[in-house]
Formats: sequence, structure tokens, C-alpha cells
Amino acid sequence: MSDSPDLLSQLKRTVQSLTSVCRPWPLFLDLTAVNFPSPLTDANARVTQNLTFFRANYAIIVLLIFFFSLVTRPLALLAFFIVLVAWVVLYFSRDEPMSIFGFEINDLVVLVGLVIASVVVFSVAGIWVNVIAAGAIAAGLVLLHAALRSTDDLVADEFEASPYGNLLSDDDDTPGGGAYSQI
Repeated sequence: MSDSPDLLSQLKRTVQSLTSVCRPWPLFLDLTAVNFPSPLTDANARVTQNLTFFRANYAIIVLLIFFFSLVTRPLALLAFFIVLVAWVVLYFSRDEPMSIFGFEINDLVVLVGLVIASVVVFSVAGIWVNVIAAGAIAAGLVLLHAALRSTDDLVADEFEASPYGNLLSDDDDTPGGGAYSQI
């Protein structure tokens, strides 16, 4: 594996990457953008777009819910933290494949190993009920927010941030847009 300074710098890069993709909280919590979707297909599209747009915000909320569900059990919280760090270090923050004693380990093997290790740690710590309840509450809150939050203002933000900018515009007066005719 790698030594401690590389591990800490890799962990720092991962945290900075997570915070860089985190959307502003006032935009996330904008109450004026909350309304009921009329058809069910609109709700499905909202959930998909909001989960993509606010993925880092949702991840932080889910982790906070897990943290608060384990706050009364400090050893279980420590076990959860160790599992979380293992996931971040061994799975999420790696750029190159993992190798042990010169053998390259497939990502699927790492994923299965982490799932098995998580199951063992949660079983030994006796926090299955907490994890399942917190997961259900987190999933419910995330899906509720994703379904109720309108995506009308998000499309404009993504369009403005697009590297193609004016090329995607239908406006003929826009520089770089050009006039296109059908063939």
C-alpha cells in the first residue's frame, strides 16, 4: 500500500474533491423551489436530476443521519468511522488499481471485501438496527427532497456552466451560435 503521508494527502484530496462538488446550501434549501410535481413522470425526472445535481449535499446529509443515529453508542460510532475511512481510502479515493505483494486487485474484489468487512463490523458492533433505520430515514428524506424540489432553476445553472455555452443556444443573435438549416 502507501505510507502515511501519501494516505493523508490522498484523504485530503478526496475531502477537497467532495467539498468542491458540493452545491451551495442556500440553493439546496431554497423553499421557493419546493412544489409538488404534477405527473409521476415529472417526479421521476426531478429525482434523477436532483440526485445528480446535489449528490454531494445528499451524501453529507446521509452521513450526518448515520452519525446522529450512533451518537449514543461511542464504540459503534468509532466502528462506523473506521468502516467509512476504509471505504474512502480503499475504494473511493484510489486513482490506480490496488496492488498487494505485486498482484493487482480488481475493483470488484475490493468492493466485495469492503461489503463483507462492513457486514462483519456492523454485526459485531450490534448496530444493524441503527444502520438500517438510519438508512431508511436518510433514503426517505433524500427522495422526498429530490421529488419536491423543482429543477427549473438548476437547468439554467448547468447551461450557463456548460463549456459549450452559446453553441447550445437557439438564439440566432448569440455570437458563436450560428444559423443552421435543415438538410
